[in-house]
Amino acid sequence: MRAAPDSSERDIDITLGKDELVISHRYETAILFNDFLIALWFILGSAFFLIPGLVTAGAWVFLIASIQFLIIWANG
Repeated sequence: MRAAPDSSERDIDITLGKDELVISHRYETAILFNDFLIALWFILGSAFFLIPGLVTAGAWVFLIASIQFLIIWANG
């Protein structure tokens, strides 16, 4: 039987010069990043609706964001 890995084995360490960024709880980080992307899609879609030539593109961006929401909800 294999022992469960401790949290330090699941962490992501990114070294930037003298600084180090440690990302733990990868799943929670992925969810936050996904939520950020969805918000970005809706902001972009809203901005596209303000420019007459980009209304169709805005509708597609809204559709992409909505599908992304649906995928997350279905896997929830």
